[in-house]
Amino acid sequence: MTEELLCEKAVEMLKMSYSPYSGFPVGAALECADGTVYTGCNIENAAYGATMCAERTAVFKAVSEGHRRFRRLAVAGGTESFCPPCGACRQVMAEFSPDMDIIMVTPSGKKRTVNLRELLPYGFDSAMLE
Repeated sequence: MTEELLCEKAVEMLKMSYSPYSGFPVGAALECADGTVYTGCNIENAAYGATMCAERTAVFKAVSEGHRRFRRLAVAGGTESFCPPCGACRQVMAEFSPDMDIIMVTPSGKKRTVNLRELLPYGFDSAMLE
């Protein structure tokens, strides 16, 4: 999949967001190592702790279908500012693919790409449990 199509999928997911409390929709599109793509949106809840981010929605969908390696993830917020993944999402993505690229895209198509290690330089990993 091209980067452009992946970003378009993330932006398309903004309309699927359930964000009545924050009013801040987020969409994501995750490309697995084999090229399969999973999408996600943020899903809020009146009990705020039960809210799920778009990035984790996409990752959990992929993992539940047997995928464990990811190439890149595009994430779009509902504004013209770049929307980086939150800390919890960074940690979840690092569990599977700490070297994946994160493409932050705006609804108008502006993009900024960073490596996940740049966003989470000292992530907690399984080696720390030994």
